Amino acid sequence: MAKKKSKFLSGKRIDPTPIDKNTALADLVDESFMAYNAARIREACQLFTRKMLEPDVTIGVTLTGALTPAGLGISALVPLIKAGFIDWIISTGANLYHDTHFGIGLALHQGDAKLDDRVLREEEVVRIFDIFFDYSVLLDTDDFFRRVIEADEFQKTMSSAEFHYLCGKYVLERSKKLGIQDKSLLATCYEYGVPVYTSSPGDSSIGMNIAAKELQGSKLVLNPNLDVNETASIVLAAKRGTISHTESGKSAVFILGGGSPKNFALQTEPQIQEVLGIDEKGHDYFLQVTDARPDTGGLSGATPSEAVSWGKIDPDQLPGTVVAYVDSTVALPIITAYALARHEPRQPKRLYDRRNEFMDLLKTEYDKSTRR
Repeated sequence: MAKKKSKFLSGKRIDPTPIDKNTALADLVDESFMAYNAARIREACQLFTRKMLEPDVTIGVTLTGALTPAGLGISALVPLIKAGFIDWIISTGANLYHDTHFGIGLALHQGDAKLDDRVLREEEVVRIFDIFFDYSVLLDTDDFFRRVIEADEFQKTMSSAEFHYLCGKYVLERSKKLGIQDKSLLATCYEYGVPVYTSSPGDSSIGMNIAAKELQGSKLVLNPNLDVNETASIVLAAKRGTISHTESGKSAVFILGGGSPKNFALQTEPQIQEVLGIDEKGHDYFLQVTDARPDTGGLSGATPSEAVSWGKIDPDQLPGTVVAYVDSTVALPIITAYALARHEPRQPKRLYDRRNEFMDLLKTEYDKSTRR
């Protein structure tokens, strides 16, 4: 009698198509990324493209690590935004600061990480591993931000989304004067109405320059309370179908790295459920690219299943989660190219323009809560 085939052998048979000179990247991912971390990248590409890019899903992206100085703002993030594949962002301030170099025409170069840093210091060359740039790049970018935030529209308390939106306007204006197109994440987010938050406003050269201007009487203050509530309101609006104009919708998080931006994106659900007492179940899709281990207890390596215990991830949606243990500089270009090849552009949601509407929804539901 023939042995009954185990249900655990239902996966696709490993029999890849041989690679040749005509193999397209998306086909390479689908046919050759069969196992180990290659398989996780394949699953990441397919989750993002087949589920997260559905019309009723709102996608938040978090950025840690030095991604923009490596050119990934230009090569990947800007194309994703222009295709309508990113709806809102939480980033380290450093990524936004270094992004600005490109938008105002400053140069970064490939370098050799093995060089003596004492020699580089003498040459006034700054190094981010194997990325080199002249010290004047920092000074010129600092000067740009200090001049920008002297404008009257900055002389108030605001969320980091409003601050970055206004900065993006000025970066775009400078880019146009220089004849530069599609080189800045901030400028593109301004054009497409993508709100950009930072979880630690003081933890970057942008925040340092804001602090310096306060010594000269600037009234600019970035209020983290506004960021906490605005990001929670975006997620609530996504889940209630307000964003997609449907009976209900979904929320997805695409985490590049981990750190504070990861937590800031995921804490939106505990803010809604635990703190505000609003009925919710968690994010629907969780995609993370990281090199952090879970067993050290750090947030960067925390798994989707652990996030379920906090209410951050909908327990019914665990099959809609992927963690790829690989460098973001490797995975992001692959995921970007795959998505652009396999999915038609989406209509940009322009969430920045609807922030007041989303906050009204959050306040209305909080008014009904017994947690007040």
